[in-house]
Amino acid sequence: MNKFFKSLKRDGHIGLHVIYFILRLLVVLVAIDQLRSRNFENLFLCILTLVLFLVPSFIEKRIHIDIPDALEVIILLFIFSAEILGEIQEYYILFPYWDTVLHTINGFLAAAIGFSLIDILNKNDKFAISLSPVFVALVAFCFSMTIGVLWEFFEFGVDHLTGYDMQKDTFVHSFTSVLLNPEGTNVPVKVNVQSLVVNGEPWDAYIDLGLYDTMMDLIVNFIGAAVFSIVGYFYIKGRGKAFFIKGIIPRLKTKPEA
Repeated sequence: MNKFFKSLKRDGHIGLHVIYFILRLLVVLVAIDQLRSRNFENLFLCILTLVLFLVPSFIEKRIHIDIPDALEVIILLFIFSAEILGEIQEYYILFPYWDTVLHTINGFLAAAIGFSLIDILNKNDKFAISLSPVFVALVAFCFSMTIGVLWEFFEFGVDHLTGYDMQKDTFVHSFTSVLLNPEGTNVPVKVNVQSLVVNGEPWDAYIDLGLYDTMMDLIVNFIGAAVFSIVGYFYIKGRGKAFFIKGIIPRLKTKPEA
């Protein structure tokens, strides 16, 4: 054990390794519990989480991109919060805004990744193109929004192909519709849902099948992407100044690891 901690000290990433160890241990404990309960779907999520934990290290070693410790910790906590806490521990149901917070963070992280990719190319002598700070921020924003849209496509596909419910439903007590206009004109009319019977069971509201959830996810993704893009713009403008964002932007390694 002493040799283990000495190696961490030499490596200079003690905090990161400790968090890695704690999160992996928690996932393994959850996996054992799911195996005992014979819940193989959640067991698969635990295995997937452990695989995703390896992605940052894989990127650093294979693509030779240095991921700052702060960003790596955020990514690890994000994966753990989404898969273990959100899905298995049902935080998506227990805490109504859990999914919203994660999608906001996702928008922020995706913008950081898109921003760093363009910034790395901008500083690479092999590329003759040098983009302005505004354009870099715009590309980062668009990259993040594209990732958000692709994820919603994924959720929709999973729900319709497997019968899952990733796009959570919402009770709607009123809505407007052109289709229900008694005169047949292109004028929306408001409908207040007072009674509804489905398969003989009375409901007091209409159920929206994922639209509200999808749009809210994209809106908060937009907010996260916009915040990072704005901050990233000022980071490039003041390149030599100390700025908190410097600690979460991946950089190209000067000397690839052996």
